[in-house]
Amino acid sequence: MTGKLFVVGTPIGNLGDISPRALDTLESVDFIAAEDTRVTLKLLNHFEIKKPLISYFEHNKAEKGPQITDRILAGENCALVTDAGMPAISDPGEDIVRLCIESGIPVESVPGPCAFTTALAVSGMPSGRFVFEGFPPAGKKERAELFEELKKEKRTIILYEAPHKLSKTLAELAQALGARETAIVRELTKIHEQVIKTDLVSAAEKYGDNQLRGEIVLIIAGAPDEGGENMTAEQAAGYALSLIGEGMSKSDAAKLAAKESGLKKGDIYKMIIQP
Repeated sequence: MTGKLFVVGTPIGNLGDISPRALDTLESVDFIAAEDTRVTLKLLNHFEIKKPLISYFEHNKAEKGPQITDRILAGENCALVTDAGMPAISDPGEDIVRLCIESGIPVESVPGPCAFTTALAVSGMPSGRFVFEGFPPAGKKERAELFEELKKEKRTIILYEAPHKLSKTLAELAQALGARETAIVRELTKIHEQVIKTDLVSAAEKYGDNQLRGEIVLIIAGAPDEGGENMTAEQAAGYALSLIGEGMSKSDAAKLAAKESGLKKGDIYKMIIQP
């Protein structure tokens, strides 16, 4: 009889967030597939659960995926976990889920915390429509293409980023998107949980030395409704003034307003410096 794959959400910081059902599942399965067995072992030890672990992560998934599905097809039940949060969300777990479905293996969800939805909930940003982009790509060309696409994205944008890459990402986002309203959410559910309300330009200037620690979620406002060709000179000047109010220099604000409106930077600059 074929076993089953359980996709189990685990805490993103506070161990008190694990559900009774998640604990019951981890205790009942035959083995656990974990992104990092060392991290999962700490979780299991805390709750006094002893189960065989098999590592499953980005660089061994081609090898370990078939091993895991073979065991499940032979009748064993497996719990899939990631280091924190829901597996298969911006995570190699999506591949083992797909492989199980293709193999006719039942997949059952055991929901738990998820960093990007939690961050959005505490950000104060519009949540009716949003787009989750996960971690920005590493390649220069791919990053540039993504940020160019996001310039016209009207929905709230959600990104993950590692602390040592935050400075570069904020600088590139500020250059591409301007002074968009932003929430930097870090250390979710931990002692030093923090929501920093700012804008991309100010954030790039203030956090350019990668001093923020912990896993980070960026919540970024979608593109404004003003269409460039439909923007009057007065509207462009008003847009520039709003950017200045958010911390952008007059020159940069006029430049961005000109880019958005199709008007001349010099004309907008004259309007915003008028007494």
